[in-house]
Amino acid sequence: MTSTARGPGTRPTRVAGRRRSAGAQRGAYAIEFAFVFLMFFGLVYATLCYGIALTLRMGLQHAAEEGARAALRYQRVVGTASPLPLRRAQAAAIAAARVEGWLATPAEVVAQICQSANDDCVAPVCGPEWARRCQIRVTVTARGIDRLLPLLNFALPATLTGQASMLLDGRLP
Repeated sequence: MTSTARGPGTRPTRVAGRRRSAGAQRGAYAIEFAFVFLMFFGLVYATLCYGIALTLRMGLQHAAEEGARAALRYQRVVGTASPLPLRRAQAAAIAAARVEGWLATPAEVVAQICQSANDDCVAPVCGPEWARRCQIRVTVTARGIDRLLPLLNFALPATLTGQASMLLDGRLP
């Protein structure tokens, strides 16, 4: 073992059996940067994916709610047939118009008028009685959302859905 006494201009070669050198730490900062960068990039990318998915989901929900509200606004014209098919068509048209232009994938819009008591959506008999009340259900579905971002497609869901239902006025058949 060499002496640890230092004078001006001397360089220690060994201290307690180890050699001290600035070159022994070379590359440590690069390895630390790689680990920190991967964690930081993963956090930023997860935040980005979650924000995109949440924005798309809220847009689909808004379109479904607007479609359901449109069915409530449709009034019956005296002397015409039952307004239920017209209400359903109006709800589907408004919901489709709300997603047109901003959604990168085509959306599927389904509007149904169902009897609330037994979920009969084929031929509901609507009336003013509580047991015969009907509701409109508007569902807006977008598929292929996971292909929107170029990296790591597993971070986004494949399908997003917005759904809204509203009770229709029982006085109109």
